[in-house]
Amino acid sequence: MLKDKGFIQTYDWTLNERAASYEALEKIGQEELAAVIDCDLIIVILPAGKGSHIELGIALGIWKKIFLYSPNKEVNNLDATSTFYHLPQVKKCYGEFEDLMDAVALAI
Repeated sequence: MLKDKGFIQTYDWTLNERAASYEALEKIGQEELAAVIDCDLIIVILPAGKGSHIELGIALGIWKKIFLYSPNKEVNNLDATSTFYHLPQVKKCYGEFEDLMDAVALAI
């Protein structure tokens, strides 16, 4: 949806095959790090894995625009949430996926 609006994806992790060596993991890690550094914004879709949370941390550290999509508002579950989800530079989005796309498109 964002590509249709002119956005460019800096990295598509879905194209990766499962890494079979530490060298392959390193290569993927370097590509993912470069993508976060090169992006204008990052979108984290919950529930997210450990890699996504590391990317979130990098994005926070280099002051990127961050959108956190929580389709079921689980981000507001005080017993399970992360402190980093509630920093002022994290824009929390809820609802339909299209609502997230609209919020991102309006932010640029």
